Amino acid sequence: MAKFVIAGRADCPYYAKTELLADYLQKNLPDFRIHKITQRPEVWEDWLKDVCEKNEWSHKNSPIIWRELLDRGGKGLLLGGYNEFLEHAQLYYDVTSSMTTELMMVIAQENLGAHIEKEQEEEALKTCINPLQVWITSASAPACYNLIPILTSGEVFGMHTEISITLFDNKQAEEYLKSLVVETQDLASPVLRSVSICTKVEEAFCQAHVIVVLDESTDKEVFTLEDCLRSRVPLCRLYGYLIEKNAHESVRVIVGGKTFVNLKTVLLMRYAPRVAHNIIAVALGVEGEAKAILARKLKTAPSYIKDVIIWGNISGNNYVDLRKTRVYRYESAIWGPLHYSRPLLNLIFDSEWVKREFVATLKNLTATGRQCGGILAAHSIATTLKYWYHGSPPGEIVSLGILSEGQFGIPKGIVFSMPVKFENGTWMVLTDLKDIEISEQIMTRMTSDLIQEKLVALGDKIHFQPYQSEHKDLVPDEEKNLVMSDAADFLNRIPQTTFEKPQSLEFLNGFEGKTVES
Repeated sequence: MAKFVIAGRADCPYYAKTELLADYLQKNLPDFRIHKITQRPEVWEDWLKDVCEKNEWSHKNSPIIWRELLDRGGKGLLLGGYNEFLEHAQLYYDVTSSMTTELMMVIAQENLGAHIEKEQEEEALKTCINPLQVWITSASAPACYNLIPILTSGEVFGMHTEISITLFDNKQAEEYLKSLVVETQDLASPVLRSVSICTKVEEAFCQAHVIVVLDESTDKEVFTLEDCLRSRVPLCRLYGYLIEKNAHESVRVIVGGKTFVNLKTVLLMRYAPRVAHNIIAVALGVEGEAKAILARKLKTAPSYIKDVIIWGNISGNNYVDLRKTRVYRYESAIWGPLHYSRPLLNLIFDSEWVKREFVATLKNLTATGRQCGGILAAHSIATTLKYWYHGSPPGEIVSLGILSEGQFGIPKGIVFSMPVKFENGTWMVLTDLKDIEISEQIMTRMTSDLIQEKLVALGDKIHFQPYQSEHKDLVPDEEKNLVMSDAADFLNRIPQTTFEKPQSLEFLNGFEGKTVES
C-alpha cells in the first residue's frame, strides 16, 4: 500500500492542485492513501524547517510530499514538492492535472478559510474539556513555590492532562500571590490551562479535584502544647466544611508540612467525612531524609536505597524501619545486574551508628523543624500524587499516612504512617510483608502520643502527657531506631514558631468575605 503525506501552506495554490490530484488517485486506486496537513502561512516556514531537520531532508517550498513506508518502519521517504508529485503521478499512474491557475487560487483561499475554521472548532472543543482543578492552601509557603514547577512539568498528572491551579491564602498574602501567578504563567507550560488566586474563604475549593494542604502561617503566639494542638481544630473544621460543600465528589486531599501532619489529617477526615477515604498524609519527606543520611554513610546515591518504612507520626514520634531496606548498584566485591540489591543492614557493619547517630540525626532535623524544607516538601507531595495517579514502582514499598483500620495491631481511628503500594488510582496496605512485627512497647509509644494529640485537640482531654515506659532500664535494640521527636520535644521550639490561640473561626479574618460558621 502507498501512503503519501501532503503538507502545505493553507493558502498555497500549488498545494491546492496537489491535493485535488491526490484525492482523485485515492478515489480511483484501491491501494493509494493520502494524509493531508495544512499550516497557517505565518507558521509554515518554522513548521517545515522542524520537519526537515527531524528527518534530515532538504526542502524549502510548499507543498512537501513524502511517502510513509508502512511495511518497513522508520522515517518516511521524501518525494519532493508539487512538480515531483505530478511527475510521479504521470510516471506510475498515467494521471495528470489540468487545473487552471485561476481555479488553483480560488481553492487555495477556500483551504485557508477551512483551516482557520477547523482551528476555531478545536479551540472551542478544548474549552469544553474541564482541566484538573488543583488547589494549594497556604500558597505563600515556600513549599508552594517549589511545588508549582513540578506540577506544571507534566510529570505528576501526565502530559495529556491539563491542570488549573488555584493559590489559596489570606488577604495579606494577595500581592505575593499575584507575583507568583505571573511567574507561573512565565513557565509557558503546555499542561497549564490557568493559574489564579483565591482569598475569599467561601469560594475555596470550588470544584477541586486535588487539594494540597500545606502548613498554615499564623501571627499570634501560644505557649503551651495543648494550645498548639487545639489551634489546629478551627482551620481543619473550616477546610472540612468547605471541602464537603464546594469540592468535586472525587476530590483527593493530600496533607504535607512539618507540624502535626497526622493530627491535621485525622481532623480533616472528621470534618469532611464524605471524602475521608481520599485524604492522606505525606511521609516521603521523612523517608527521603533517612535515605540521604544512609547514602552518605555508604557513600552511594540516595536513589539507590529502597524500601525504608516510616511507622507512626510523620512529623513526630516515628520508627524508621530498615529491616526491608535494600541497596542497589552498590560498589563492592559482589556485583550483579541493575535489579540486583543487597540488604542495607548487611552493608552497615557499625550497628551502633544505626541505633544512635542515624536516629539522632533524624531526631535533630525533626526537633528543630528543619526537616521537609520547601524543596523536599514539594518533591514529596508531587511524588506521592504521581504514585496516587499512576501507581508506585512495582515491588517498591512506599510510606504513607492513612487512617488505621487495625492493620499491624495499630488502634483504629488514628492516622498512622505505614507501608503501602499505589495501584489503579488507590493504595493498598502491605499487610503481607514478613518479619516486620513491631514490639508492643514501640507500638504503644507511637500510638499513645497520636491518640492523646487527637483527644487534646478535640477537648476530650485537658493535658497532654508524653508516654513513659514502665521499664526505662530495658530498652530493646529496635527501639533505639525510634525517632523520639514527639509532642513533648515540640515544646522546645514553640518560641521559634508562632501559633494562634483559637477562640472561634474569626481568626481567619485575613480572608476576604464572610467567615464560614462551623
